[in-house]
Amino acid sequence: MTTAALIVAAGRGTRAGGDSPKQWQPLLGRRVIDWTLDAFHAAKGIDRIVVVLHPDDLHHLAPDPRIFITTGGETRAQSVRNGLEALAANPPDYVLIHDVARCCTKAAYITYMVDTLRHSETPGLAPALAITDALWTGADGYVTGTRDRTGLYRAQTPQAFEFAPILAAHRTYDGEAADDVAVARAAGLKVAIVAAHEDNLKITHPHDFARAEKILGNQMDIRVGSGFDVHRFGPGDHCMLCGVPVPHDCGLQGHSDADVGLHALTDAIYGGLAQGDIGRHFPPSDPQWKGAESHIFLRHAVALADECGFKINNIDVTLVCEHPKITPHATAMQATLSEITGVASDRISVKATTSERLGFTGREEGIAAQAVVTLVKTCA
Repeated sequence: MTTAALIVAAGRGTRAGGDSPKQWQPLLGRRVIDWTLDAFHAAKGIDRIVVVLHPDDLHHLAPDPRIFITTGGETRAQSVRNGLEALAANPPDYVLIHDVARCCTKAAYITYMVDTLRHSETPGLAPALAITDALWTGADGYVTGTRDRTGLYRAQTPQAFEFAPILAAHRTYDGEAADDVAVARAAGLKVAIVAAHEDNLKITHPHDFARAEKILGNQMDIRVGSGFDVHRFGPGDHCMLCGVPVPHDCGLQGHSDADVGLHALTDAIYGGLAQGDIGRHFPPSDPQWKGAESHIFLRHAVALADECGFKINNIDVTLVCEHPKITPHATAMQATLSEITGVASDRISVKATTSERLGFTGREEGIAAQAVVTLVKTCA
């Protein structure tokens, strides 16, 4: 049994304000869509993800082998159908359809929806909250009447369906629909109500961003790690610094390739994870690491962070030396660190300073490096 997720992200979201559609707006240092996608990536039982984007927004998502991107239509219903048709060539057994603006959805809840649908006797499930507030009608700023709230619910997503029936329902549906439950019911499909969560809000208005920040902030485990390393100069014609060979009349000496920048960064990640340092994972007494390229150590630290459920949010590396000059190579270093860690280059800083001719760096006896990283885990 396979389950796909269809993320609807083609809307313009003008009620949310801002200079761009709400899915691309920042939220706790990331974009709304990034929070939503992370939840589905972390959920157990999701085999593939389709994201439906507006044609003007295709450049906003970097290529990702875990995601298939297709374009939306004039209405939400058309966008969902486009996403379902993209899945139809290799159809899953089930599909979860989700609004990108519900970025506070937890991975554990997504998994719950998958498991519940697989054991359900109905072809569709929809999360909802019973309305508990009194309901009024109004006009011109005055209350004009009341309404019975019995049997009324606030709908949420992800809404989960057997794939074939919901695809057939969308293929025959004409017009706009509030959600996919409306499309399913128009085709005669039964949809069962399942318990929803109050925190699963949909960003609609500007004030909703503050609410989402509070919810997501409570779900995050944020750690800061720092690393420091020193290597002395010796014979050579270049120094390996942050993965880049920098021409110099000396090399750096060490058991490995002595890349002081990568060593400091690696230790910063291990430190943030409370996993010791390079020496614990790659003992210098082990001859297999003699002369090793330091990116091996950094890749291991990055993989360990992923294994522990953390993403590296940003990187800051400072190299302390009189020579060689770092600035001409900083962009290449950022690109190399981005390739190794998977962190976007605009979240990576590589800079240099001198020690004003003081100490061993001032006497040009070696290079020191300091690195700081932020690690973020979104709690399921």
